[in-house]
Amino acid sequence: MGKKGKTARLKRKPAPAFWPIHRKELPWVAKPSSGSHSLAKCLPLTLVLRDILNVAQTRKEGQFILAQGKVLVDGKIVKKDDTPVGLMDVISMPDSDKYYRIMPSHKGLVLAPISKDQSKTKLVRVENKSTVHNGVQIALHDGTNMLIKVADPKHPVEVTYETFDILKVTYPEKEVVQTLKTKEGNLAIITGGKNIGKQGKIVEIEKTVAKKRRQALVVVEDSEGKRYQTILEFIFSIGETEPFITTEAPALV
Repeated sequence: MGKKGKTARLKRKPAPAFWPIHRKELPWVAKPSSGSHSLAKCLPLTLVLRDILNVAQTRKEGQFILAQGKVLVDGKIVKKDDTPVGLMDVISMPDSDKYYRIMPSHKGLVLAPISKDQSKTKLVRVENKSTVHNGVQIALHDGTNMLIKVADPKHPVEVTYETFDILKVTYPEKEVVQTLKTKEGNLAIITGGKNIGKQGKIVEIEKTVAKKRRQALVVVEDSEGKRYQTILEFIFSIGETEPFITTEAPALV
């Protein structure tokens, strides 16, 4: 009989390349639980505490820290050490006054130190929207959803969000305070492909005909005039003339 269900184990060798772990020291590594981010685009929280921030020597010490409620992800206390954290997630440790945002870089995903004020907001990208019986459900890039109640679900004129729009959200209230369209002239950061981590101004978005919009070619020009080409799927807008979030902070591998 064939195997059913997910595998609860993960060996170090096939783990994502950007994880800062020794590949041959030990056979196993903590596997992120199923949830907000895919395996290839996340870090398990235990690895963040032990191997990146060095606030724990072992996984057991990390579990003890989490059990005390000293670590928050997007404004919520997290106690499971296999919780996946990914793009734009905010990790807060109020007791030590340390706050970090998960950002893309040429190495993959890294932790960028941010201020306490910055830790109260997060950027999320609209991936899809669908009509439900009591409103419109907005699917976001971090695996969460927002339900917007409307007068007439068949004609939801109150909902102006479109796919690839960026929402600046406060946490844990999850209140939208700013909206940003993904369009030419805006600032953006590349989140995938060989140019991951590059950021600059969107100078061109291909007009798609007979192909998915996610595969539309996009050209981004950085502050030095260098241009990078990627697809719309890997574009994350971060501002108009100024970025909504800090992007120049030194990153922790």
